[in-house]
Amino acid sequence: MGTLLHFKHLYLNAFENCKPEFAVFLLKLYSVFCLVMLSLALYAFLFRIFTGFDF
Repeated sequence: MGTLLHFKHLYLNAFENCKPEFAVFLLKLYSVFCLVMLSLALYAFLFRIFTGFDF
């Protein structure tokens, strides 16, 4: 749990006092998009492992 809080702290500090606000919004949106894509790839990989599909 401490590691997640540390990453949250780093994430929030990375965007403090950044200008323009529109660019900050786009960077935050892009980071959420990357997180979704990584979780989707992990899900697909685990699904292939547990259902016995050949690679």
